[in-house]
Amino acid sequence: MDRRAFLRAVGPATAVGLAGCIGGRSANTDYDVGMGAKVFRPQELRVEPGTTVTWLNTSKQGHTVTAYEDTLPEGADFFASGGFESEQAARDAWGNSSDGTLFEGQSFEHTFEVRGEYPYFCIPHERGGMVGTVVVTDDPETTEE
Repeated sequence: MDRRAFLRAVGPATAVGLAGCIGGRSANTDYDVGMGAKVFRPQELRVEPGTTVTWLNTSKQGHTVTAYEDTLPEGADFFASGGFESEQAARDAWGNSSDGTLFEGQSFEHTFEVRGEYPYFCIPHERGGMVGTVVVTDDPETTEE
């Protein structure tokens, strides 16, 4: 069962109690990664292969979700809000007309099939450090030290 289905099934009381354990969800949210003023929350998310991750802009500022194309695992699909085919296309589109921007309350989803690390960033806030990573692993509960 995926995390969203689990939260709907167990009810609000349990979901609130588990929120810190499953990526910051609470009873009233349906996303994996939130976007603050200049931060992704959580900054690192660990999931199993085949998981669809949802980013939600929870701030009043516009943000993007754009993969660092050159660092994706071999065989992995590129992803970017706006549906661009490459990192450069996403950067160019945002620079020309802010295409790919998610405004407050808007979301973006991507399904991760290939194991590995997927670094990503927000185009307008990259210099301010708005970066994150999705780690696709067979054991997302274990963090490597």
